Amino acid sequence: MRTGIITGASSGMGREFVLQAAARGELDEIWVIARRAERLEQLQREVSVPLFVLPLDLTRAESFETYRRTLEQRRPQVTLLVNASGFGKFGRYDEIPLQDSLDMIDLNCGALVHITQLTLPYLERGAHVIQVDSLSAFQPVPYLGVYGATKAFVLSYSRSLNAELAPRGIHMMAFCPGWVKTEFFDHAEQTSKTAVTYFNRLFTAREVVACALRDSARGRDVCVPGLQIKAQVLLTKLLPHRLVMKIWLKQQKHAGKTEA
Repeated sequence: MRTGIITGASSGMGREFVLQAAARGELDEIWVIARRAERLEQLQREVSVPLFVLPLDLTRAESFETYRRTLEQRRPQVTLLVNASGFGKFGRYDEIPLQDSLDMIDLNCGALVHITQLTLPYLERGAHVIQVDSLSAFQPVPYLGVYGATKAFVLSYSRSLNAELAPRGIHMMAFCPGWVKTEFFDHAEQTSKTAVTYFNRLFTAREVVACALRDSARGRDVCVPGLQIKAQVLLTKLLPHRLVMKIWLKQQKHAGKTEA
């Protein structure tokens, strides 16, 4: 039975991955993982593919033991894994509580690696892994310092592991969208509504997830949706990062406030 596993499935891009993966007709069941069980159960009414609900908090160590035991018991034939759990905080380094920064590292990096490593033995030849990353992975981002650093880790980890998994016929892709209108903003702005005010273009979850699934099927190791965002990535490769940060600070109206 072809199984998909999607974390962060209760909202935002994780939820959209469930909807679109189910609609493609390539899976016999989807495991949905998130903290909010009621939201996961509501999803079943929106898709025809059977969902296996795993209400896990991936910031808690015991959740990974539960996940490991569930894998051993059910022994799924995984053909799609999407790691969409994560969060970010906007704000100056001294405005964001230390615990929030540590939690970002734990969830955005630690949980992603944990879920990936535990799932690897159950991935079938031809399986696809999509690691939800960010445009922030390509450059240092003042006022998103820890979040951007976690996403740089995900980009490097994903591309490296993609090369290692090639002999097994498993494909891994870092999915690096720009700003996407989801509940991410509600969480991120709890610390500061003024640190980041210029968002260029806001994409919908539907359009960027469609791009991610398409690029993964094509075997790309990095997906950057949108021509404008691709141009930004190119600039981060051509320009010194010191200059890139100055441009970012000017866009956010912080020029002169922070040493770049």
